Amino acid sequence: MRLRLLLMIMCFAISLIPIAVISGLQNIQIASAFLGLILAITLVVGYVIAHFISRPLMKLTKNIDEISKGNLDVELENSEIYEINNLTASLDRVMASLKLAIYKVGLKKEEVFQEVIKEKQEAEKKLEYLLKKIDGWIWEIDENRKVRICSEKVAEALGYTPQQIIGKDILGFLPAEEAQKVKDVVNHLATQKKETASKMDFQWLYHSDRHPVWIRSYLIPVFDSQGTFHGLRCFSRDITDIHTAQEQIEKLQQQITEIDNRRQGQSLAPQIEHQSKGPPHERGLQQEFDYMFLCDEHANIVDCTTDIQQKLGYSKEEMLRLTIADVAVLETLEEIRSMLETIKKQGFIEIKTIHRKKDGTSLLVQEHVQYLKERNRFLCLVKAEER
Repeated sequence: MRLRLLLMIMCFAISLIPIAVISGLQNIQIASAFLGLILAITLVVGYVIAHFISRPLMKLTKNIDEISKGNLDVELENSEIYEINNLTASLDRVMASLKLAIYKVGLKKEEVFQEVIKEKQEAEKKLEYLLKKIDGWIWEIDENRKVRICSEKVAEALGYTPQQIIGKDILGFLPAEEAQKVKDVVNHLATQKKETASKMDFQWLYHSDRHPVWIRSYLIPVFDSQGTFHGLRCFSRDITDIHTAQEQIEKLQQQITEIDNRRQGQSLAPQIEHQSKGPPHERGLQQEFDYMFLCDEHANIVDCTTDIQQKLGYSKEEMLRLTIADVAVLETLEEIRSMLETIKKQGFIEIKTIHRKKDGTSLLVQEHVQYLKERNRFLCLVKAEER
């Protein structure tokens, strides 16, 4: 409430006191006769008092605003009100101290404020550039799971703008089962009292057609100094391709195990070829990947699909005489063998690299490599990248 309005209301309330007294001692007619006169006097007196107090405060506020913009030459006017005059004198002393400090460090007073503003703008630009370049987006939720911050890159993965997400409960963007899973995780993190990151894969629903999108998120709980939970800070990225590849590899690995149980030593390639010629719902691997091959722990290619010739130009017989290093452009044989040891421990890896065609040209590819523990082999599913 404004000070001027408050003072006028107070004066008006005080003016009702004599009206009540007169009406109690005499009668309501006499009180009514004085009412108009008292109200008029009250309004005039209230306005004068409010103006007398609020006017120097408004001037002082404008002066402080000018000082905050870097103008230290503002002349502060004295006031008839003692308290306001003391405040003005204190502000004068602060300005004098600030001018002296600036003079001692050899800067112009304008430069101090300009440098602060410039640094703030540069920091904002760096943050904006980083948020545009990273492969994912950042977001925050409060203790009630409502989104309070979200970066622009969310639109690339989920089709929502930040404005469509901020202020909404995060569970409303998830399938029912995933919503319960996320709710349980948030409740668990809220009770841990530790600001440590947790990794979680779950599904969101795309904006336009509500199809599921797999998201990998790193969640960091936020607590105040008293240990009260205040939500999560999160970084997320779209891993739908990775998740799909893992599912396909798991299915293929299961098929290989079944084949091994029925026919020891049977070639992988005919089975994959047979699947690629099957009905549409069985041709998932053919649609997801362009060619596949098996290699041993020494990086020797031991089997491959015949469609590799369409992309690299090598026949199957030629491929079986090569190592991965003969096809890879960026990695040496030692580096590839070291990477295979890593895959043995991790079970799976996804990388972008370059394959060398038979004619010497290059092909940018994305590899999904899975370790087949039962056979001590490595299955590499390759998808060519469009240029």
